[in-house]
Amino acid sequence: MESVANQKKSLKAILDEKKDHRRVVLLYGRDINQGHLIEQQQALTAAPDGLAERDLDVIVLINSELMEPDRQFLMHTYHEFVPSDDFAGYLIGKDGLLKKKFTKPIAADELFKTIDAMPMRKDEIKKQHD
Repeated sequence: MESVANQKKSLKAILDEKKDHRRVVLLYGRDINQGHLIEQQQALTAAPDGLAERDLDVIVLINSELMEPDRQFLMHTYHEFVPSDDFAGYLIGKDGLLKKKFTKPIAADELFKTIDAMPMRKDEIKKQHD
């Protein structure tokens, strides 16, 4: 799990580097001790093989640590981003587009099913079996 607060780069720069190579789950919480945030991190941490298999990175965003340019980038790029939310998760595809927003923690298996249903992921699975 990455935290933008620990990076010297903007969130946009981090996501731009991952585009075309990695999927990203952005986990947003009002504070680091927010219950849903902790629950979601635990669910994903418990499934490292599934994350690796799907080229999936997890980035944690804490409201108080989020720099204003990153907040503006999120609101402009992912119109579903609402800074007043207590918790939210955003699945970003390899194409850089928002694929799913969730406001309650979801099981890793459910997240993986969503990813596995995406056309690019289906192509990846097909290439693995060829």
